[in-house]
Amino acid sequence: MDLEILRTRINEIDKEIVKLFVERMQTSAKIAEAKSEKNLPVLDKKRENIVIQNVMNEAGEEFELYIKTLYNTMFEVSRNYQSSLINKTTPISQEILQNIQNPKIEFPRKATVACQGVEGSYAEQACSKLFNIRNTMFFNNFESVFNAVETGLCQYGVLPIENSSAGSVTEVYDLMCKHKFYIVKSTKLHVNHALVSKKGVNLSDIKEVISHEQALQQCSEFFKLLPDIKVTLFENTATAAKYISECDRNDIAAICSTDCAKLYGLSILKENLQNNQNNYTRFICIAKDMEIYAGSNKISLMLSVEHRPGSLYEMIGNVACQGLNLSKIESRPIPGKDFEFLFYFDIEGSVFSTYVLDLIKNMESSAERFTFLGCYSEI
Repeated sequence: MDLEILRTRINEIDKEIVKLFVERMQTSAKIAEAKSEKNLPVLDKKRENIVIQNVMNEAGEEFELYIKTLYNTMFEVSRNYQSSLINKTTPISQEILQNIQNPKIEFPRKATVACQGVEGSYAEQACSKLFNIRNTMFFNNFESVFNAVETGLCQYGVLPIENSSAGSVTEVYDLMCKHKFYIVKSTKLHVNHALVSKKGVNLSDIKEVISHEQALQQCSEFFKLLPDIKVTLFENTATAAKYISECDRNDIAAICSTDCAKLYGLSILKENLQNNQNNYTRFICIAKDMEIYAGSNKISLMLSVEHRPGSLYEMIGNVACQGLNLSKIESRPIPGKDFEFLFYFDIEGSVFSTYVLDLIKNMESSAERFTFLGCYSEI
């Protein structure tokens, strides 16, 4: 058969489809108006299921799965359109609108900042990228950083959220469920790990290495070469280095940064221990109140969806319908619920755009639980 003739026919069919699709969307707009008058929700799952079954029967067995996929996509587009027309203000969208009416132009240069660990930590290095002048307060664990911000003891907190080699810092994600806060900025830090010890100690003397779990994971290939060395977890790389400087042992080493080694007067036995030389850790800067600055182009959300087939797919479809990139999705179990999860979304977009605000309103209305974590920029 002639390919060009077939393509011409496809073009003719597409014109008919587009005409009918536009007519369908115009009718959908009238339905949105009727739903708004009767205070009905946009989603009518029972109606959608009836339509799906009807069109699958019309399509026949060969095409029934394809037509189901097509109509599920069309429902997502229609729901997004209806939601934008009804345009009801939700509590979170109202708070965002109030925040961006007089947008903040410049991120603060000076602040009191909470970090986990001690002086010389990677978190402190991230702080130095975010703030020119800072009063840094150090805490023993991540939850204490959240508490310091939540109670107003510190204006901001800086926490590691993920590493390009070892993945997410799950403890921080879990604490994000527990505390009320907003992400106001983030930064990526290039991480080079070094093995450090007291001066005069050789690598052959080392029987134990201490560091944070993430740092040890990022250097796993190094430990395969030294299988007899004991590995011990510490709450922080800088805390581990400080411990080495204060203890009496000469058979113990730590993994930390070279700057940290210099700070505590330690000898560098080996540098660049990380498996991947392109090793980055992403840090978030959190605040008690919402702060959205001009130029913010990244959105973080936390939500749960109804425990049924397709619910997460529909939520992701909301993002796709707006042409936005979902750059990260992370799941964490919901305590007390079997095989149900909270999802963390990172979306490339700005709440200064009307269609992004419509997306947030739609997601907030559709989710069982929805938390807006912030709109911010990354340096």
